[in-house]
Amino acid sequence: MNPVTEKNLFEKIGGMATVDIAVELFYIKVLADDAISHFFRWTSMDAQIARQKAFLAYVFGAPLNYNGKSMRDAHDHLVKRGLNESHFNAVMGHLIATLQELGIPDELIEEVGKIAESTRHNVLGHES
Repeated sequence: MNPVTEKNLFEKIGGMATVDIAVELFYIKVLADDAISHFFRWTSMDAQIARQKAFLAYVFGAPLNYNGKSMRDAHDHLVKRGLNESHFNAVMGHLIATLQELGIPDELIEEVGKIAESTRHNVLGHES
């Protein structure tokens, strides 16, 4: 395929319509999970969902700017409340399950998983 016409991940998964649906379904799963839902107890979910949609669209290659907090800064208060590897793994599981539910092809889910996995270090506040 010509690199000029090759689609990015955002386009391959279906654009903003898919991101919107995926984030909505993802948070239904997250909030139903007793192991991680408590981290969202004092969170405005409307604002959280909007931020997550913008962030995912950006990292998947949408032609927009993301000017939110860094992963480390955005999750620091959660790390202080005990956010750890098991919680990150649960979130990853819900993300993958959501994409599978939407019928996203496995190779694209793998690409999303690599992007999400690349944030683990910063989300959990690990030193470089």
